[in-house]
Amino acid sequence: MDALLLSRLQFAFVVSFHILFPAFTIGLASWLAMLEGLWLGTGKDVFRRLYRFWVKIFAVSFGMGVVSGIVMSFQFGTNWSVFAEATGNVLGPLLSYEVLTAFFLEATFLGIMLFGWDRVGRGLHFLATVMVAVGTLLSTFWILSANSWMHTPAGFELRDGIFHPTDWWAIVFNPSFPYRLAHMVLAAYLTTAFVILGVAAWYLRRGLAPEGAKVMLAMGVGFIAITAPLQIVAGDFHGLNVQEHQPAKIAAMEGHWETRRGAPLYLFAVPDPATETNHYEIAIPKLGSLILAHDLDGEVVGLDAFPVADRPPVIPVFYAFRVMVALGMLMLLAAVWGLWLWWRGRLFEPGWYHRFMVWMAPSGFVAVLAGWFTAEIGRQPWVVYGVMRTADAVSPIPAGAVAASLITFVCVYSVVFGAGLYYILRLIRQGPEAPPPRTSGFKTPARPMSLPDELPED
Repeated sequence: MDALLLSRLQFAFVVSFHILFPAFTIGLASWLAMLEGLWLGTGKDVFRRLYRFWVKIFAVSFGMGVVSGIVMSFQFGTNWSVFAEATGNVLGPLLSYEVLTAFFLEATFLGIMLFGWDRVGRGLHFLATVMVAVGTLLSTFWILSANSWMHTPAGFELRDGIFHPTDWWAIVFNPSFPYRLAHMVLAAYLTTAFVILGVAAWYLRRGLAPEGAKVMLAMGVGFIAITAPLQIVAGDFHGLNVQEHQPAKIAAMEGHWETRRGAPLYLFAVPDPATETNHYEIAIPKLGSLILAHDLDGEVVGLDAFPVADRPPVIPVFYAFRVMVALGMLMLLAAVWGLWLWWRGRLFEPGWYHRFMVWMAPSGFVAVLAGWFTAEIGRQPWVVYGVMRTADAVSPIPAGAVAASLITFVCVYSVVFGAGLYYILRLIRQGPEAPPPRTSGFKTPARPMSLPDELPED
């Protein structure tokens, strides 16, 4: 295992941990803003109690996301110094904009959001929550812009191997950025929604916090009923964009080795790169051409159109894509099933649906990782697609140093993030605070004083 492979494994390990927390906190910040807005608008105490419950989980998740993000950024200088030097003129400002516009906004209002509940007015506290939610979306904007530029580079010129910007508008809004931004934001919202739904279903199955659980379940079902279909549509548009700009990635995702018309859709197969064939195929005839070319007899480009050195690893891309799509279909099923139960008046009755939602709670995280693996492994062997190869971007450091740091990261992350996950699960088990006791509106009369049977003698 050389320094290149170890550096790739280390970055994949760190970014896989990091992406889980932003994917959760992006949606959770918006969920908190909605809860506080509903509490201010309706005065119902259940929204306040849910806010106070979920804001604790947000604080822990946000902190772990910041820590893992800082570690990830250092790797650009340690493991990928050649890449950092070549692309610094483009990616450096984009990442700086993320700090100046998003991180500063979050840092400014996060303290008020977490600790100002009884210290500032309701309006100011709600503004702080909204600003933190906006900050998470701004952070997503700049990070996705930088990452999308690596997939579809634009607005630059190469001089002596260094990227120099020529059009910042083209750099920020590169060809794949709008599709990837929509796909990621919707993925983050779905990730949060299914965690909330899983917690609500778990509470109802055990008779805990019934009022809050019913609110979370109803709001979650209504939200995924809108978001899950939108994500499928956004994913289709994103796939067409990938086909236009990264056709080798699409060929690997779909398992197409040969360019052909009327291509099938492979539901399952075992790709064999050695023979450039698929084994044990389960396919729907011509559906692949219909999806990718919107024509049953449309031409679909296969991997044979590209040199072997320019093809991505087929096996991980093929299976990661199917994991993501399968989970997307299960999310759609959860939305339709939930709406049907709601219509029948049985949404809150414990049953198979609640059990299913508990199992679906981590589905968003798995889908995000599967989608991330599909995108990033599918970009290989390029770090800047079509311009700079990953092998040319690694730092000239010995493999032993990379291996030692990778082992250290695995050990430290296991302890730190294991403790963070344990604390989050502990908060979930504790549940929201109990509702205030109901009174009849009449004061309880004071208990009359009674004299003892025998009075003490003087």
